[in-house]
Amino acid sequence: MLGILGGTFDPIHFGHLRPALEVQQALGLDEIRLIPLRDPPHRNRPHSTAKQRLQMLRAAIQGLPGFSIDTQELEREGKSYTVETLHSLRREVGATKPICLLIGADAFQQFHTWHQPDEILQLAHLIVMQRPGDSIPPTSDRIIKSPEPLAISPAGCILFQPVTQLDISATTIRTLIHNHQSPRYLLPDDVLTIIQREQLYQ
Repeated sequence: MLGILGGTFDPIHFGHLRPALEVQQALGLDEIRLIPLRDPPHRNRPHSTAKQRLQMLRAAIQGLPGFSIDTQELEREGKSYTVETLHSLRREVGATKPICLLIGADAFQQFHTWHQPDEILQLAHLIVMQRPGDSIPPTSDRIIKSPEPLAISPAGCILFQPVTQLDISATTIRTLIHNHQSPRYLLPDDVLTIIQREQLYQ
């Protein structure tokens, strides 16, 4: 099974990495691809360049088995729509391989506003990373209670997967740096080294 996690990763931090690793281990995913967005539809454009964000991503996952980076959204012009990325992945991996799209519980609350959400579910499973205290999921015939059905169907299921509570945001990290305070222990040291070298978020 292939897992994918999109985001601006501006910068990438442990709030991205730890939940993704927990999902990979819990579901037995063969691979997790981090997909940095070029121009996200639901938020402001990134503060750092695509090249800088790629440098930070590579540093963050160095030596982490099963994690890789997919740059297709950075290379595609216009807004970064998940459905287009999933169509591209389907052409690559075929129609039968399960694809698991990882999103946070807050993003799931807005999933109905995404571009072509029904088609997204025809192309992938939805794995909602649920932290302690997140709201109870709505009733839906797509929601499954255990991960077993994910492996026998390429798409269409919604699984709420518990993950560790890590209340870390890229906004907080950028604000700390802007205020000349240290964000150490919120993100990998190698990522912080790049931020300091490139003088990002000052």
